[in-house]
Amino acid sequence: MRRFRTLPLRSRLALLVASAVAFAVAAVSVTCWFIVQGKLYEQVDNDLRRGIRAPGPEIFNALNYCSATPDKNLPPFRNNYVQVVKEDGTACALENSVGKVKVTRSDKNVIKNGDLDKAYFRDGTDEDGDAVRVMVKPLATTTADGQPGPNVGLMIAVSLKSTQSTLNDLALVLLLVSGLGVMGAGAAGLWVARAGLRPVDELTDAVEHVARTEDLTVRIPVDEESDDEIARLSRSFNSMTASLASSRELQQQLIADAGHELRTPLTSLRTNIELLTRSEETGRPIPPADRKALLASVTAQMTELASLIGDLQTLSRSDAGHTADRVEVVALRDTVEAALRRARLRGPELTITADLEPWFVRAEPSALERAIVNVLDNAVKFSPAGGTVDVRLKDGELTVRDHGPGIPDDELPHVFDRFWRSPDARALPGSGLGLSIVARTVQQCGGEVALRPAEGGGTIAAVRLPGAPTAPPDVP
Repeated sequence: MRRFRTLPLRSRLALLVASAVAFAVAAVSVTCWFIVQGKLYEQVDNDLRRGIRAPGPEIFNALNYCSATPDKNLPPFRNNYVQVVKEDGTACALENSVGKVKVTRSDKNVIKNGDLDKAYFRDGTDEDGDAVRVMVKPLATTTADGQPGPNVGLMIAVSLKSTQSTLNDLALVLLLVSGLGVMGAGAAGLWVARAGLRPVDELTDAVEHVARTEDLTVRIPVDEESDDEIARLSRSFNSMTASLASSRELQQQLIADAGHELRTPLTSLRTNIELLTRSEETGRPIPPADRKALLASVTAQMTELASLIGDLQTLSRSDAGHTADRVEVVALRDTVEAALRRARLRGPELTITADLEPWFVRAEPSALERAIVNVLDNAVKFSPAGGTVDVRLKDGELTVRDHGPGIPDDELPHVFDRFWRSPDARALPGSGLGLSIVARTVQQCGGEVALRPAEGGGTIAAVRLPGAPTAPPDVP
């Protein structure tokens, strides 16, 4: 079995087909042989039964059971064995018999207890050991004075040489035909396996090519009208390589964008630190006001770096789908209230109003809170001093409206792109990843997020999440 499993798939299929055909052919051949044997024996038995005419009692009286004088009333048995058998097994072959058949115990039982109206058949041998088909017909006799005589049996047999020769020839023919059928089935199975597994070979070559070259642009041709297993497997492979190619492209873009965004604060940090180091090395102190400004710039750049790295980590975990392992039922109103407390600390000069209705969603709690905080931070950042931010949660839709300058129509399609920042906002703190994190988090929750201009100026951020106004029964 282990050796069979190590064979190539097409060889295993060919062997299985050949084995199945061999079993079927063997079963049919054996069945056919037994049927033919039964029919031939039935024909022999019918010939023996038709060849007997019930002789009268005078025949046996005249022969005295073993007379050498032929009786004209006996049927003309040619090429047959004909003999009379007594109850004790004494047999007497008649003159027109071709030989003598061995008497068995079953023959004695038939002569003694058998039905006089019935003939009994069996296989036997003659005195030379040749196979014969035997018919035993029990007969009743009478004496000269009309009294019942001893029971005797008329035994007629025919040689089975021709029948066995026919059966042997049939067995040989069936064996040859079966062998040719099995070999043909094996060849056909190998051809079918090769033809059927050709798409699998193509798929294997494509996978090996991808593993060897890391070329994710490889696609397997698929008949769009076909819906068999091979076509589905090919479509799945093409979909997988397309997803991997897209993932690699996004990863490379993320790395490139991250490197570009990190370069600016790192360059500023390096410049400021070099100035401080040179001042210490040369002994020429920097004026206190300038030194304080340098240190403040270093602190701000480090804060920006920490924020950028945190956003990158959040976005990478979101891309990898790690948050899906911690999904639970979340009270969205409580999450928004927690985010509002943080937003009010960041914009103490703003008026933030809230109108929140109960709503329960399935999400990762910390990721959802981070996304809502990003939406509120965006509104706080672009609101004028003393302005108002209106927050509303109704029927699963969270809207955050600020009264800032708004977003031009040509920039709206890019607001959720990674590291994209409006030209007017480049001077403001931020990494350009906040809204990207919001979009990814909302998408993983099965929701939608959009920004649109508000009437009278400002921007409305709308986040719609699937859920219900009441918690499921299993949630406290």
